[in-house]
Amino acid sequence: MQQVGIEIKNVVKEFPARRGEEPVRAVDNISLQIYEGEFFALLGPSGCGKTTTLRMIAGFEEPSSGEIILRGKPVQGVPPFHRPVNTVFQDYALFPHMTVLQNVMFGLEMAGVNKQEARQRAAATLEMVRLKQFDRKPRQLSGGQQQRVALARALVKQPAVLLLDEPLGALDLKLRKEMQYELMQMQEELNMTFVYVTHDQEEALTMCDRIAVMDRGKVLQVGRGNEIYETPHSRFVADFIGETNFIEGKLTAINGKKATVMLPGGVEVEATPDQADTPMNSSVTVAIRPEKVTLVHISPPTDQGLNARVSTAEVMSAIETEEDRTFVPGTIIFSNYIGTDTRYTVRIGENSTLIVREQNFGNFKDIAFKVGDQVMVFWATENARVLIQ
Repeated sequence: MQQVGIEIKNVVKEFPARRGEEPVRAVDNISLQIYEGEFFALLGPSGCGKTTTLRMIAGFEEPSSGEIILRGKPVQGVPPFHRPVNTVFQDYALFPHMTVLQNVMFGLEMAGVNKQEARQRAAATLEMVRLKQFDRKPRQLSGGQQQRVALARALVKQPAVLLLDEPLGALDLKLRKEMQYELMQMQEELNMTFVYVTHDQEEALTMCDRIAVMDRGKVLQVGRGNEIYETPHSRFVADFIGETNFIEGKLTAINGKKATVMLPGGVEVEATPDQADTPMNSSVTVAIRPEKVTLVHISPPTDQGLNARVSTAEVMSAIETEEDRTFVPGTIIFSNYIGTDTRYTVRIGENSTLIVREQNFGNFKDIAFKVGDQVMVFWATENARVLIQ
């Protein structure tokens, strides 16, 4: 059983009202358990409460109510300097008049560590983050090098928990990807608890063991990246994590793990119900990822050769019958080539559209669908979810 390193219990954080305004509830009664040695993400849009949560763990803010426990000990009223945590911010806040080595030594010297030991520990930590230019000033470093200095300064005191508040936000895309990989390696080597705040869902999915998706001060879902991506529990989570199709309709039947939804115009589709007790004829949303949908031509196109496709009947008969699938006729109304795959917009039913992403194989010009093509859209029932939120 994994040991809990950080426990957040029913925590609320309210900020006082400004003149003529109501108090702001930045964090609204959240509870979380973060395990020892885990790379954990707080993910959500700006203003969702993720940074405020991080600041309460660090001790820069105190909860209005509730409790935060670090390694089994409540930390209410304990100042940041006496908590077993350290923080890396998006603004690295390096001392411009100090060298790299002096910046990293500073926290140790403030804690009473003698200068020789502080120098040795700082040098060893800088080596760990692959930075050897000890005598340079921050202004002489690149963005990635400054980020490494900030990491070294946070790690040199060997905290139990490292808190990272969007630390890669100021870096360009290529460097950000490189630093993601380095942070993952570092966390694994140190076996330290990392709590990582980000609004970038790809970053969270790439780096973290588990993710808490937040919105408006609440935690909406916690789980591993694949769990949240494949089985979102709300429309917000499905929409925020990756691209998702949302089809509106009426719930007409639930049979075990299969729900039937009627779209406007009478088209029926099937999906996995999120809640078994949803009343019949309720307005619901079917959520399905574009890459989970497949296209075939209803009949072979007029031009022959590689572009000629087998008939829909042949395709349907070749599909294994034990897997439930939904088949819906549609029309291609837009096509967008994006390199590795092509993004199609397909009209189904009266007013519904689906985004479908098809990977490009072979000679793209010969096998692509075209605007106006009549197609059959199909997906496995388990890949679509009925959401009521």
